[in-house]
Amino acid sequence: MRRKGILVGALSLSLALTGIGINTTSANAATTTITIWHNLGDTQNATAVKALTDAYTKSHPGVAFKLVSQPADNYFALLQAAAVSKKGPDLLLMWTGLFALQYKSYLQNLKGVVSAPALAKEGSLSWSSPDFNLSNGPYVMPFDRQFYIGFYNKAVLKKAGVATVPTTWNELYAACGKLKTAGYTPIVYGNGGQSLGALYYPWYDASYIAIGQGGVSGLKSLYNGTNQWNSAANIASYTKYAALKTKGCTNSDILTKTNNVDDFIGGKAAMIIDGTWDTKKFTDAMGTNVAAFVPPFSDKPIKGVVEFAGQGLAMTNYSKNQKAATAFLEFMTTSDAAKIVDTAGLISNVNGSTTSNAVNQQMLDFATKGGFTRFPMLDNVLQGDVVDAGNKILPSILGGKTSVAGGLKQMAQVWSNLAADKRGNSYK
Repeated sequence: MRRKGILVGALSLSLALTGIGINTTSANAATTTITIWHNLGDTQNATAVKALTDAYTKSHPGVAFKLVSQPADNYFALLQAAAVSKKGPDLLLMWTGLFALQYKSYLQNLKGVVSAPALAKEGSLSWSSPDFNLSNGPYVMPFDRQFYIGFYNKAVLKKAGVATVPTTWNELYAACGKLKTAGYTPIVYGNGGQSLGALYYPWYDASYIAIGQGGVSGLKSLYNGTNQWNSAANIASYTKYAALKTKGCTNSDILTKTNNVDDFIGGKAAMIIDGTWDTKKFTDAMGTNVAAFVPPFSDKPIKGVVEFAGQGLAMTNYSKNQKAATAFLEFMTTSDAAKIVDTAGLISNVNGSTTSNAVNQQMLDFATKGGFTRFPMLDNVLQGDVVDAGNKILPSILGGKTSVAGGLKQMAQVWSNLAADKRGNSYK
């Protein structure tokens, strides 16, 4: 899950390297201070991390935490710069998949560091292990299970005469017509929620477009080039995607809007493509009027869902507090930690844990009761250069600033410029 300001980045690095942050416990009463960097802003995930550290210090008064919030758009550049001087954090927010693996040079492999019983309590650890093979050991301890998912307003759909939630492109187009006529924005886009840059984050949508094309093979084929970005299949899919704006399914200002979440909560928009980090925000404001749905970006109903341990905490291999940091990572695998994550409105990644949020449970039911296949987040299993390019190109396609063929040709060129060993069948 990727989440770009040179001046801001330089200031943040300066603050981080001088130790300015938020202490969750008085350092005067602590013998060890664990510094954690993250790029979560004020999301529920940030709330969860703060609650986890607060709970830990209550039972471990000899430990304090310094939480340093970094800007989302150049977070990884700050981490790399700090790693050179070895003045970065002890623990850091890290996404799973190739995000973790491409930065593993300064991360500590957790195999043999965190106890085997503790690691066994966590799901999806393979996604931060080299070549996605758990036997190679994970680099990230996930704290929540995330979904890329759609949310819809039940009352708005009903008022507009949309009897069922759309499951295909054509059903979606038809619903958009009714919603627009009724005075609603059918799907609202913008960089709200997890603000990962100036533009909306396109990989929620792109994940379902790939799943709709070919499931698991649709994801892997974009990595190894079996399905080139400018293939006939992708041009056809993204032409239908670009039609969302031309057919009036979206707000006109998708490339500049920053309050799309507010529009959805306020009843101005019928649907939003987002993730579990905003579920609690929606249910707190909308109660039972909000529900989840699989984005219908396919000619046929998609029987898959993006369910993934998308992020967690990793430990730097240069940390001088590895023993204390390891103990906290082990705490993250406990039932007490799972309850804290649930209270924050998220789905714990601890195996066997439950969720008290009905909409989060609805998401889990897609796979456990509905027979949907679970898929990873597309941006977590694609090469970093491709994802960075897609962050700009794909929104421009939907926004009508770049042609489908031209934009996808640019994506294909970025892929072709990758080193040969990053275009094969092994994830690197």
